[in-house]
Amino acid sequence: MQGSFATSAVPGTRFTEIRWVPETGSTNADLLAAAAAGAAEGLVLVADHQTAGRGRLDRSWVAPPGSSLLVSVLLRPTLAPDALFLLTAAAGVASAEAAETVAGVRVGLKWPNDLVAVGPPLADRKLSGVLAESSVTDGEVRAVVVGMGLNVNWPAELPEDLAATATSLDHLAGHPVDREALLVAWLRRLDHWIDAIEAGPDGRRSLVDQLRERSATLGRAVRVELASGVVEGEAVAIDEDGHLQVATAGSAEPLVVAVGDIVHLRPVS
Repeated sequence: MQGSFATSAVPGTRFTEIRWVPETGSTNADLLAAAAAGAAEGLVLVADHQTAGRGRLDRSWVAPPGSSLLVSVLLRPTLAPDALFLLTAAAGVASAEAAETVAGVRVGLKWPNDLVAVGPPLADRKLSGVLAESSVTDGEVRAVVVGMGLNVNWPAELPEDLAATATSLDHLAGHPVDREALLVAWLRRLDHWIDAIEAGPDGRRSLVDQLRERSATLGRAVRVELASGVVEGEAVAIDEDGHLQVATAGSAEPLVVAVGDIVHLRPVS
């Protein structure tokens, strides 16, 4: 996937058109514009480099050109607005499955949307983030764009500030990792989980169970930064709505944190 992109679709899935560009501002922004212009579900945009990539809360996403899998997909799901968190969850679980299958490395999901390394020496270093943006009119979801930036083949030497918080699949695997194979694996698993979500409650429960099983957050002491202040406690559960439950000192009931409430979460230990 250096300078060209061979895969134009993933047969047997909803992802029937894959476009590759060497550089763009933001793959998410491009697909939101395409959605507004009437593009169909299943359009995928992949870039070698983003000049204005974003994460949750408009945080910037840093990636040297050609080193990461930068991809967004256009969906037109049959979901209510309050169930859209399931698509972010599906993208996260699919990224973990693809990384494990293609790169052969062990990874975890840091709530709410980060793929991280697990185990020493790079535990908790960030591998990817997921950003979902939606178009909702009169309470009806018209389109959702789900974007992911996954660190794949990064330089051996990283800037000091980045090395303390991030890593890439080649650092974990000890060899270069095929970005195109990762893309296809991710799209296949994402398609699987979207089908499960739209099939009904059993599929949704199965997805949330995967979030729990793969969680790098549950059972750990965490520091939760909210708009209203900072809370420390133990992450004890992820509920059926994808909320994180945090047990805090002096409270009989856990604090329930929704994705939209959180500014930042980090493990204390």
